[in-house]
Amino acid sequence: MEEASISIRKLRQMVSIQGDPPQRIAAYMVEGLAARMAASGQGIYRALKCKEPPASDRLSAMQILFEICPCFKFGFMAANGAIAEAFKNEERVHIIDFDINQGSQYITLIQALGTRPGKPPHMRITGVDDPESVQRVIGGLKVIGQRLEQLAKSVGMPFEFQALATKTEDVTPSMLNCQPNEAIVVNFAFQLHHMPDESVSTVNQRDQLLRMVKSLEPKLVTVVEQDVNTNTAPFFPRFVEAYNYYSAVFESLDATLPRESLDRMNVERQCLARDIVNIVACEGVERIERYEVAGKWRARMTMAGFKSYPLSPYVNGTIKILLKQYCDKYKVKEEGGSLHFGWADKILIVASAWK
Repeated sequence: MEEASISIRKLRQMVSIQGDPPQRIAAYMVEGLAARMAASGQGIYRALKCKEPPASDRLSAMQILFEICPCFKFGFMAANGAIAEAFKNEERVHIIDFDINQGSQYITLIQALGTRPGKPPHMRITGVDDPESVQRVIGGLKVIGQRLEQLAKSVGMPFEFQALATKTEDVTPSMLNCQPNEAIVVNFAFQLHHMPDESVSTVNQRDQLLRMVKSLEPKLVTVVEQDVNTNTAPFFPRFVEAYNYYSAVFESLDATLPRESLDRMNVERQCLARDIVNIVACEGVERIERYEVAGKWRARMTMAGFKSYPLSPYVNGTIKILLKQYCDKYKVKEEGGSLHFGWADKILIVASAWK
């Protein structure tokens, strides 16, 4: 422990959150190691309020991340494309989102459905959020619902928002109030990896949730997730995986925002550092950021009774055209009906749809 403390002191003098990508990733990995030694990882993870609702003058860190990192942005876009297609001939539609965040994913979806030819469908969104989260404390869910209602009104779409301030694992089918005459879509955007699985608890909430969703008989389930194993990998391989993964994310942010950008620093400190500290410093139930690779999600979805539903060529084509506006190191490829988004040769985000 003494040797490690000396190394950490030396490293802290060599790294900088304002430096180049290797210096920045090292700065946060070092803090993760220090938190692991002090057993303070969980406290730091909770203190970094990445999900805070936006104040009137600026967007929250999480929303900025989704805006400036094309891999996140296009992951949402791929899911929205699949949802829009599933709703093509439906009169009443119901989206259940198990981590609604700031609801920004639905802004473009409501605009698209509200402006396409014919009468827009009656849309209902059920937004689930942890009652202990920052969102809830500041009335986040209510604000999100009002914002989406106003938008739907402006495009002439009948709209309802149901706020469900409940932990994901406690959600039951009766709470969702599904109606027999509506087409149901369940959206899992960057949420499933927060559920503990069989490596953490015998209850295996991750697979239990997927089975519960299957019982709702949804028309479609969309899954957008980071493509890296921070779930079952032991500490050292997990540290290496996290380093390689986040190095690519940090490099990609450098291509989007200037080095001195306050938005970039804010996103890295609040969102990415938060995840890194949790992955490096925490074990057992305290390790919440438990990502899995695409093949593992495929196995889980199949085991829960879902079949892959390939994303539409039109959506895929549109995304490929839009991606050309960014640095040419951003890549997208289709594989097994899913869209894989990456930086250089590293896959970062995978979007898939299931029936």
